[in-house]
Amino acid sequence: MSDKETTWDKLLKIKTTGRDDSNSDQYRYPYEPTPYCVLERLANCGLIRKKDVVLDYGCGKGRVDFFLAYQTKAQTLGIEYDERIYQGALENRKTAVSGARTEFVAARAEEYEVPESVNRFYFFNPFSVELLRKVIARILETYYENPREMYLFFYYPSEEYISYLMTVDALEFYDEICCGDLFEGNDLRERILIFMLP
Repeated sequence: MSDKETTWDKLLKIKTTGRDDSNSDQYRYPYEPTPYCVLERLANCGLIRKKDVVLDYGCGKGRVDFFLAYQTKAQTLGIEYDERIYQGALENRKTAVSGARTEFVAARAEEYEVPESVNRFYFFNPFSVELLRKVIARILETYYENPREMYLFFYYPSEEYISYLMTVDALEFYDEICCGDLFEGNDLRERILIFMLP
């Protein structure tokens, strides 16, 4: 584990390191926090600001939520289906320096109704493409009911995710944040794909 991982956790007064696949299956993937170096790039892209509300799918222990709330001053909302990991997010919220701007909900992503205040969405491969289809349908539903500028961020996207996203007519590919230089091995998946609903 790099120094940056522990340094940021200490600064934010949270505990989010480590992987947990105790409740993962073919549809819901293991908890693994987004590396802080990637979150720094995301926070610096300029697309998440104080007025925005970020919905983090499969938030785990809340790292993305606490970090973005701290760095960008945005409101963040994390949803997590695994009750034990969700409790970890709630525990972190008690001590987190940005806890007042974060909220967590225990819910299944595909059943969750997106609040109309949400206009930014974050995914780090939390679930299968089958579930992603249902989640995107929910996002489109809230978009058509209350049209607003929306950005969707996909970190470390799988080929299946990309193939599916390119078929959603309403979604427009916006940009890509390259993260390959942050890690060894030149992994082409080390990037954040950004889609928008204009």
